[in-house]
Amino acid sequence: MTASTKNNETQNEQLKEESVSLEALDALEEEVAVEPTLEEQLSEMKDQWMRAVAEGENIRRRAQRDKEDATRYAPLHLARDIVSICDNLRRAMDACGKEDLTQLSPNTQGLVTGVELIVKELDKVFDKNNIKRIHPLHEKFDPNFHQAMFEVESNDHPSGTVMTVMQDGYLFYDRLLRPAMVGVSKSAISETH
Repeated sequence: MTASTKNNETQNEQLKEESVSLEALDALEEEVAVEPTLEEQLSEMKDQWMRAVAEGENIRRRAQRDKEDATRYAPLHLARDIVSICDNLRRAMDACGKEDLTQLSPNTQGLVTGVELIVKELDKVFDKNNIKRIHPLHEKFDPNFHQAMFEVESNDHPSGTVMTVMQDGYLFYDRLLRPAMVGVSKSAISETH
């Protein structure tokens, strides 16, 4: 064997060893890349923990808000029923009329006065319990709070103005108990021939 052949064989063996070493190094890098370092694991766990804490806080706040709403709006159905009673008492007062009161017997006058006192007391109870009456006469029609029952032609008021209130509406805090039933103005159609 000549020196150059030995030299070539030595170089070939070195290249094989280097290629094996490079392959081993690549495999080692892959292992290192696959397994995150302790710092990366700690950072990931901290991020997961922070998200879990934030989610828990959001759930707690949502549950608190739901509890407050349930407490606040619990008497909603009772309030709906009571406003109907108040409507009937108001209708009774309106049927008597103030000018006719002097012509009534003392017993009937006492009855009318008693109904007026009951309505005033109900209004105080409504105020105390955040029940607000909606009486939108001559206001702009709002479909969120009013229910249009009919239209009235008018040149005196712009279209969409509440002209008649058939039944008052009511709010309980910010929730609608019952919309006001109203008659709404529309422009009178002028016929030109």
